[in-house]
Amino acid sequence: MAPNDSTETTERTTGRASRKMSRYVVPVAVAGVAAATIGLVPALAASGDPKLPEITAQELVEKIAASDTQTVSGTFKISTDLGLPSIAGLAEGLAGGGPGTSSADPQDKLTELVSGTHTLRVAADGPDRQKLTVLDGSDEYSLIHNGADVWAYDSKSNEVHHEKTETGGAKEEKKLPSTPKEMADEILKAADGTTSITVGGTAKVAGRDAYQLVIKPKQSGSTVESVKVAVDAENGVPLKFTLASTAGGKPVVDAGFTKVDFGRPAASTFDFKAPKGAKVTEGGGSAKHGKPADELEKGLADFSGMNVIGEGWTTIATLDTGAPAPKTDEAPAEVKGFLDALGDKVSGEFGSGTVFKTKLVNALMTDDGKVYVGAVTQDALVDAANAAK
Repeated sequence: MAPNDSTETTERTTGRASRKMSRYVVPVAVAGVAAATIGLVPALAASGDPKLPEITAQELVEKIAASDTQTVSGTFKISTDLGLPSIAGLAEGLAGGGPGTSSADPQDKLTELVSGTHTLRVAADGPDRQKLTVLDGSDEYSLIHNGADVWAYDSKSNEVHHEKTETGGAKEEKKLPSTPKEMADEILKAADGTTSITVGGTAKVAGRDAYQLVIKPKQSGSTVESVKVAVDAENGVPLKFTLASTAGGKPVVDAGFTKVDFGRPAASTFDFKAPKGAKVTEGGGSAKHGKPADELEKGLADFSGMNVIGEGWTTIATLDTGAPAPKTDEAPAEVKGFLDALGDKVSGEFGSGTVFKTKLVNALMTDDGKVYVGAVTQDALVDAANAAK
């Protein structure tokens, strides 16, 4: 065998495995979509209900919108219960490993917030300097944005991931909400005739007096029971975010500060130097998770035909993959059990398919390759598929 034969064989095998794995990304992405709604929302420590001056929902919404606080530091907890089976090792299996990957890569590491309870430390000084540290026992994972640099450090593996950000450009990419205020703003933007917004009393969060803003769908068919945002009575900063599902049980997301300080963090908070002996991986290369850039671009192009139907809380995204749905029996071992636990077989005028369910986001994949995804019930997805037939 020639010296390069082994390498080429490995690359071909890895490529086939990656493509095979990618066929199962849509149902597994149900968890990712739900995770994306979480952002980096700080969490709660509440005791007692303070007596505060009365305020209307409109006034409280305006108070949030008018808040210009850009400096904060503190500790918060986030508890997430999507009703998912264990996802241990799943992200690693989907990533496939390979050159250019790092255990410190934020894209993979922060998916761990999809389940369980986590303690985090946060610091922010305007839009160009933020730091988030996830505490896991004696191990720490830190994500630092300081000007044009983004650093991520995993103390367990002693690995560092580094990327450069584009600053000052004419085009600004749309980002997911990354703070409680940004998340609240996005929810309030969507508030219309389909939404009820009220003030639901007061709360004590991290020693701060707060009003409770309660947001509920007026439409039937949504999986969202309510969204509650605890708003600092003094400065209008959201301190706590709770998302409850119609499925009942624990909240899907219960996140809020346990300690908070609105003073400016020390500039040194955002300094980072790779520890001695740490492996440093530079981001933005031609490979990501062991997959060539052109393969990633092709995968993104596959979603270019996505459409949206419905409105408000019952909005459903639809996509025709143009190929029969994969059979879970053919899925890799690390994915099969996860998919089997999520999926329910359904049928209707559209034919037959599988609904992959969480407490928040559900996805119907028909046997002929059409996908319907939304924070709606199984019945709503089946109705949408029937109507599109």
